[in-house]
Amino acid sequence: MFIRKLINALLAGVASVMLAGCEGGVLDPKGQVGADEKYLIIVATCLMLLVVVPVIVMTLFFAWKYREGRDHEIYAPKWSHSTKIELTVWLVPIIIIVILGVITWRSTHDLDPYKPLVHEKDHITVEVVSLNWKWLFIYPEQGVASVNELAFPTDVPVEFKITSDTTMNSFFIPQLGGQIYSMAGMETKLHLIANKPGTYDGFSANYSGEGFTGMQFKAIATEDEADFDAWVNKLKQQPRTLNPASYQALAEPSENNPVAYYGQVEPGMFQHILMQFMHESHHGTEHKLAAKMNMEAEK
Repeated sequence: MFIRKLINALLAGVASVMLAGCEGGVLDPKGQVGADEKYLIIVATCLMLLVVVPVIVMTLFFAWKYREGRDHEIYAPKWSHSTKIELTVWLVPIIIIVILGVITWRSTHDLDPYKPLVHEKDHITVEVVSLNWKWLFIYPEQGVASVNELAFPTDVPVEFKITSDTTMNSFFIPQLGGQIYSMAGMETKLHLIANKPGTYDGFSANYSGEGFTGMQFKAIATEDEADFDAWVNKLKQQPRTLNPASYQALAEPSENNPVAYYGQVEPGMFQHILMQFMHESHHGTEHKLAAKMNMEAEK
């Protein structure tokens, strides 16, 4: 127990020095998942530095010690094999690799994006759709939707169900941790939580065309659930309704799209978007996705 606390204290000290000035990214987490990922990055980096730093130091030292002109530093080893050196050269990296393997194995399962977060509060569901070049967020339980603005209460786990209208994108909120791809006709999942209220940057981490740089959104972690309810009520005052017709208009490519709200959402919209290329009632739908992707590629 003492050793673990000592290691954590040393890692915290090293991190405070190495990461001074880093704000707003993966090394400045504001949620449980992000904090776990930061810890994993620091531990893995420190373990690898146990090999990298001595190798660099010895390389520079030997280059200086046996440089040309130092005749009194003649390098003339009288041995052809050293068991101690062989053990050091092979055993240390093997131990580090084993430790990294164990850490990777455990963290891969603990940080599985599909795995719901263990929490005393029930999660809320947000359905995410990536379009060219904007983000649509549907709240099926609240019956509202927003474009390029995401909100959720602090200390409440969020389950994101994610898909794409056309090209593949990557849903990413660096300070909350994790990123996962959005793909047309497929549903991926991501579970996150914000432990501190604030407004965090979100964007696509996968290049998707000329409007990619403007494909950003704000993720708002409200102070409490009451503030989140107030945000939802604000959306409900908006006259627009998200239905198949309005969605088709929204799906048209646009760059640097402003924030927009929908006061009502037709039930099953996310499933409609997810399956829009699978419906038998649409003539030639098996070619629709390919055509849209080709059109964007040609632009």
